[in-house]
Amino acid sequence: QVQLVESGGGLVQPGGSLRLSCAGSGIRFSIFTMAWYRQAPGKQREMVATITQGGTTNYADSVKGRFTISRDNAKNTMYLQMNSLKPEDTAVYYCSADRPGLGFWGQGTQVTVSS
Repeated sequence: QVQLVESGGGLVQPGGSLRLSCAGSGIRFSIFTMAWYRQAPGKQREMVATITQGGTTNYADSVKGRFTISRDNAKNTMYLQMNSLKPEDTAVYYCSADRPGLGFWGQGTQVTVSS
């Protein structure tokens, strides 16, 4: 059974940092494109960052220069380092694993940026 489990969310002040993790079981990370998405209340889920099997990264314009996505295939884990957080970054953050014809989602972790 495939499971993706996010962790590391929480409450942080504006300008602060958080590091999210996505741990996979029953799945071989190395063959998937991995990604972080987020969904704020009343808004559609949006892509935050992606990282291919080869390590090529892509970011939403709103997080470029502040967030860094990385992966450790040996540990079946993906990370999202989030710096200079803003209130508009408040959302539930989800990790996903994707390849043609097959995809998986985690259950999400809440990130709240507020003073």
